[in-house]
Amino acid sequence: MLRCDIITIFPDFFRETFAYGIIRRARAAGLVELEAHDLRRWTSDKHRIVDDRPFGGGEGMVLKPEPIFAAVRELTGAASRKDYASQTRVILLSPQGRVFTQAMAQDLSQQTSHIVLICGRYEGVDERVADELVTDEVSIGDYVLSGGEPAALVVIDALIRLLPGAVGNESSTTNESFTESLLDCPQYTRPPEFSGLKVPEVLLNGHHAEIARWRREAALKKTERNRPDLLK
Repeated sequence: MLRCDIITIFPDFFRETFAYGIIRRARAAGLVELEAHDLRRWTSDKHRIVDDRPFGGGEGMVLKPEPIFAAVRELTGAASRKDYASQTRVILLSPQGRVFTQAMAQDLSQQTSHIVLICGRYEGVDERVADELVTDEVSIGDYVLSGGEPAALVVIDALIRLLPGAVGNESSTTNESFTESLLDCPQYTRPPEFSGLKVPEVLLNGHHAEIARWRREAALKKTERNRPDLLK
């Protein structure tokens, strides 16, 4: 079973999402255990403050290190990353991180049994968190969100669908975009003709070798058109 703990100041953000689709089915099947924890639980002051002004000046606020260190220590049983169990990863969702990819999702789904996701907020997170606690600093793209919560959902969904038994037809997770550094081929369904637009004839003839060849060529063309960087 994969255990996934999320550290956030908005735990309710995740509650409804976990009740739908593959995530719901994986939880019901006992494939994954998910819990969103309120970072304020690990504060020690009466106002439950989790942020403060950045040293050196500047705009915005920065998440303080103390509650995050306390949260990770409780959730992992270790005070720093050098002491984590071999299959534990602590991930900081951050615009400064490595871009999340399908290869990274596959690695995490196969090599880990416990993942802690730290959701950044405001101007960022005190760098001592990244220096001492984090095994992976991850970004889901070259843009800035208001917080790490949407990014955490992206990572969770990508991981869970790769767990054995999470998807009904497991071949669907091996024959899709990015598994071979290509986008997926175009897909069609009934009716074979709609408003004068026809499905490619090759997909209707039942000749599996021809269909496979067409799909490969179509995937290459679509990748060249939409993501030529992948072909490099």
